[in-house]
Amino acid sequence: MALQCSYLPDVMCNFPAISDTIIREARKNIDDGFRSIVRAYGAVIDAVVQPLQWFLNDLEWLFTNTPWIIVLIVMMAIVYFASRNIKIVIGTAISMILIGVFGLWNDTMITLAMVTVCTLIAIVIGLPLGILMARSDRLQSIINPTLDVMQTMPSFVYLIPVVVIFGIGKVPGLIAVVIYAVPPMIRLTNLGIRLVDKEVLEAADAFGSSHSQKLFNVQIPLALPTIMAGINQTIMMSLAMVVVASMVGVGGLGKNTLQAINNQFFTVGFLNGFALVAIAIIFDRTSQAYGKRLQKHSEVVHG
Repeated sequence: MALQCSYLPDVMCNFPAISDTIIREARKNIDDGFRSIVRAYGAVIDAVVQPLQWFLNDLEWLFTNTPWIIVLIVMMAIVYFASRNIKIVIGTAISMILIGVFGLWNDTMITLAMVTVCTLIAIVIGLPLGILMARSDRLQSIINPTLDVMQTMPSFVYLIPVVVIFGIGKVPGLIAVVIYAVPPMIRLTNLGIRLVDKEVLEAADAFGSSHSQKLFNVQIPLALPTIMAGINQTIMMSLAMVVVASMVGVGGLGKNTLQAINNQFFTVGFLNGFALVAIAIIFDRTSQAYGKRLQKHSEVVHG
């Protein structure tokens, strides 16, 4: 027979939670303290992020004001030299032409600029952190739980502190995307360097290589395929976060998708979703093909 709360002490039926008054007071103090810090250092924060705003604006201007045919040719050239696969190049051309035909070219260029900047920032942050983690087990044990939180936290939650600190605009959205997308870059850089064969490292030590020579001449080149996988995942997560980031002022395809959701415009949402999927596939296939080429080259050189 199941026990019922009517026959048990109240403390066994109702969890002894903290008083609502105490929680409200603590929440108010934390929020007020956070806002006071933002007000005190607002000018410094703005000055720090201003270069990001300039870089993003300049890249958007370049992408949107360059004739579409030049952008298309450059994209096809980059895809070819990275993948050396004519099928991927043809797929890229068809996808981008369809995006232009449906009137989504400018929005796609804005999204490309955002993803490009986010990926570059993620690489600049993730690569050194991954290298440091690979060199220190203690640092890895400290950073790993943080990465777990960053990857499991709902993406909408990132927008709250970012908006409080930076307000509404492109830079807050960019920072939220980077926070969401950088963990794979850190993890896979760490993994790639740790997977380098110890015998190769011992050979480098035997030749008298310094730590920096061993890192740049042996570990990073051998870890490049895994690092490329990290860049691939970072790009995919950046594209996935673009729609959420549109809630704080990021334009492009994400903004259109959000408007389509709010107004229940199925066709508009589908077309913008198709454009995002097309870009994701182009990046994914190209980076995967480049990673495989690096792996084959590595096997030939060190095989």
